[in-house]
Amino acid sequence: MTGAVGMVEVLRGGMVESRHRGHAAICDGSGTVAAWGDPEAVILPRSSCKMVQALPLVESGAADAAGLGSEQLALACASHQGAPLHVAKVAAWLAETGRREADLLCGVQPTRDRDERARMIRDGESACQLHNNCSGKHAGFLTLARHLGAGPDYVDPDHPVQRAVRAAFEEVTGMTSPGFGIDGCSAPNFATTVTGLARAMAAFAAARPDAGDARARAAGRLSEAMRRHPDLVAGEGRACTELMRATEGRVAVKTGAEGVFVAFLPERGLGVAVKIEDGATRAAEAAIAGLLVYLGALDPEHPAARKRMVGPIVNWRGIETGAMRLAPDFA
Repeated sequence: MTGAVGMVEVLRGGMVESRHRGHAAICDGSGTVAAWGDPEAVILPRSSCKMVQALPLVESGAADAAGLGSEQLALACASHQGAPLHVAKVAAWLAETGRREADLLCGVQPTRDRDERARMIRDGESACQLHNNCSGKHAGFLTLARHLGAGPDYVDPDHPVQRAVRAAFEEVTGMTSPGFGIDGCSAPNFATTVTGLARAMAAFAAARPDAGDARARAAGRLSEAMRRHPDLVAGEGRACTELMRATEGRVAVKTGAEGVFVAFLPERGLGVAVKIEDGATRAAEAAIAGLLVYLGALDPEHPAARKRMVGPIVNWRGIETGAMRLAPDFA
């Protein structure tokens, strides 16, 4: 396995119109259970690793000192929609910890919630940093920075917050990160391999809120928060939210930009990571759904699964013109 393999095919007129290739790995606490493509390919996990970036928030005691509950912990792991629900909860979190929207360093992003976007246009309102899909993660960074008595530039790679994130990231991935890129929200995003990312997810799968080890206890609390609040992790119509609901909270699922997706299955102790080489979100969603079906965690006939793995593809007149499918040699 030295190169990317076909994972998802797009059909039109009975022909394969497009193919998406990528890499995937499934790990448990002992190592790799299954792999496709090159599991040692180095990738940037992007937002798929937000639960890892939130580990120091909980492990340090900052979350408890600030009185954070499971909703805030879910938001710390979220790539949310910027819907009123998300914006209000992040705003309340900041207010309760003595911070404000201007303290965030994630940047302004328009809401991805269709109804809210239409309302804001009608009312002449502008988006702010609270609408940014990473505002919950950044609220977590701010909370940790205050707990550590550190300065306001919490996205600087040398800031105590990011040094703590890197240490946690390298421990759960089981490898030294070869470097980092700056994410869309301005925070450093540490690189790892596909296997390393799956290994990290296996660590979350094995973690419990009552574990004796502080890091495992923190991971268990974050895992539980994500699975309890799928609406906060993404939003209505989004793959993360719909797939977690489809598995009835037995699985946590998290997207990342440029075709990355992860999942962890606490009941099985398994972690999953997918990287689509061309960065296509539709292919990453299909691949993670396919792997959950492969593992018996998702009913292939569930609407959330069929929506990602099958389609259909419909044109502007509502005519069905094509479909998707998993590549024959994948999952």
